[in-house]
Amino acid sequence: MTWDQLDWAALDRLRDRFLTGSDAPAELSGSYWNCASDLANYDFTFAQRIGWKWDAVLGELRQRDWRAPTGPVLDWGCGSGIAGRRVVEFLEPERPVCLRVFDHSPLAMEFAAFAARRQFPTLHVESASRAALEECSGTLVISHVLNELDETARRLLRQSIDRAQAVLWVEPGTFADSRALIAIRESLRETFEFIAPCPHQASCGLRAPGNERHWCHHFAAPPPGIMADSNWVRFAQRAGIDLRTLPYSYLVMEKKGQPVPSHPRLTDAAGWARILGEPRVYKGFAKLLSCQAAGVSEFELQKRVDPAAFKAFKEGHAPSLWRYKVEGQRIVELLK
Repeated sequence: MTWDQLDWAALDRLRDRFLTGSDAPAELSGSYWNCASDLANYDFTFAQRIGWKWDAVLGELRQRDWRAPTGPVLDWGCGSGIAGRRVVEFLEPERPVCLRVFDHSPLAMEFAAFAARRQFPTLHVESASRAALEECSGTLVISHVLNELDETARRLLRQSIDRAQAVLWVEPGTFADSRALIAIRESLRETFEFIAPCPHQASCGLRAPGNERHWCHHFAAPPPGIMADSNWVRFAQRAGIDLRTLPYSYLVMEKKGQPVPSHPRLTDAAGWARILGEPRVYKGFAKLLSCQAAGVSEFELQKRVDPAAFKAFKEGHAPSLWRYKVEGQRIVELLK
């Protein structure tokens, strides 16, 4: 598909459906799609923004040399399949045995399978029935489904999570979706080890008294040059989207009891901390909402402590994962 081939009327209808949430289906969003063209238009536009969020998550996992367990990849609630394709691409050259796609909508599964075969001609791709889900293990991929599930679908998803060896999950960075994902994380602490974003295995500090207004969210960067692309600018204006803002929440975890991994892990003892949301930058100092094993706290970083890091926070390109020494509520040293 090209920009000249876009069906703007279909995109307008999809946008309105996303905004209003009308005609919600019983389980997943099957009623989004009237035909394969709807999925193609969505995949070319709205889904790309989801793909950019996945790029941010997978980019960190790549930097940390994380590897998924062997076995198939299941894209649960696949939609157009953008998440599953991103994960398969990330796993290259250790490509999974196969990619399975599952969705309430048969149209979505058909499109997602077609798009994956087109991108990866030698990959075995199949649509997963509900019966087949009971046999699925390996890596479970979940993307932007939390606000579309009824109780039946939630139970079905939880069964897939319980069978998975690894779970990669990305949701919109809203307060409600983040809090829902935190609740799921807490329910899985006995059976899963958390890889990201959590820098520890303790209970989530955002559930502690005093942190009720905060949530675990991050911001992905769009590809370079997007704001100078007239096609994307036109799409963003028509869809009412800010291309510069890509908030997301996510969870990456592995089943406990697996063989000792060859990749490095964050541990509670190493003192890692994750910056949540965006730092508040003032003249000469910044305030950071920091998550670590001891809980979630707001710390202050003076510019003079580390001018380069302060500049990175100010310009919005600092990493979210840090190690530092703290005295009271002030960061006194950033550790390399």
